Amino acid sequence: MHSALEFLVHHGYVVLLIWIFLEQAGLPLPSIPLLLAAGALGGMNRLNFGFSLAVSLSACLAADIMWYELGRRNGIKIVQWLCKISLEPDSCVRRTEGIFEKQGARSLIFAKFLPGLSAVATPLAGIFQMSFRRFLAFDALGALLWAGGYLTLGYVFSGQIELIAQKVEQLGGGMMAVVTAFLAAYVAYKFIARQKFLRELRIARISPEELKEKLDAGEILTIVDLRHSMDFEADPETIPGAFRMDASELEQRDERLPHDREVILYCT
Repeated sequence: MHSALEFLVHHGYVVLLIWIFLEQAGLPLPSIPLLLAAGALGGMNRLNFGFSLAVSLSACLAADIMWYELGRRNGIKIVQWLCKISLEPDSCVRRTEGIFEKQGARSLIFAKFLPGLSAVATPLAGIFQMSFRRFLAFDALGALLWAGGYLTLGYVFSGQIELIAQKVEQLGGGMMAVVTAFLAAYVAYKFIARQKFLRELRIARISPEELKEKLDAGEILTIVDLRHSMDFEADPETIPGAFRMDASELEQRDERLPHDREVILYCT
């Protein structure tokens, strides 16, 4: 048997519990290969499939309940912090809040299958005061589909997965170098695209202090609050004189946006 699978046989349940908990807690650890391997070992009668599923569910729920409580106690700041450490912080908050607003509790069912949403769906449930019982029911169903799906996939293709593991071991460092290079290129692309976006944005940016000076000087400005409705509900205070508008409305002709004066936009 492949050495990595052999290691999982001897330490499987503990590794599964700790690894999945840490990934669901926010660390960049890929759990899908581990679930596939555990499922494959279940197919070879080397691990108990049902116990592997129970351990995986326990790890998911423990981490998710932690994020739910953090969201309930700390509000939208916890989501903003999570998005700051993502590869696309500029759109992370609005995109994830949009999905959660449309789908509500149902977003917890498929959140773990969508990178980005998985990290913020559980604290959002706490932020917007979803009842714990409702949260737990939908989150447990989502965790069951996620962990059970990949464990089942590994179980069904147990022979092929062991063969793939042997091929990867034969390729050794070469395969690791290819994977590392691909990940590095992806992160570099995201970083360069973000820096370009920030350079373009900086040209038209105004600081809060500069805006206050303009208001104190009596300049006639149009100030638009582009925050998502969920952000506004969490913190309804706004700049005096500003009116709310959804970002999607900017592309439409709107009489509230004049062409003869300066328009100031702000969001989260």
